[in-house]
Amino acid sequence: MSSAPSKTSSEDVIGQKYDRCVADLIVKSGIGFGVGVVASVLLFRRRGWPVALSTGFGAGAAYADCDRSFNPARIPGTRIVPPSVLKEQK
Repeated sequence: MSSAPSKTSSEDVIGQKYDRCVADLIVKSGIGFGVGVVASVLLFRRRGWPVALSTGFGAGAAYADCDRSFNPARIPGTRIVPPSVLKEQK
């Protein structure tokens, strides 16, 4: 029995990211739905559009987080530097 950590396959990493994205979508959409229901009842005389709007905001926020998780190069302010440029600077 060795105590060395086992390597994680790329399929497992993608599966974990996907699971995290789905869980994030469910949580953020649920929070948006709840906020929309409260806003609809308290402020907008039981209209339906606040529920749809806030649920969409939650789903959009989850989509943006998932996009950053799968493609970290799309984070604003991040620049990808080729290895050749790094070697020239040394």
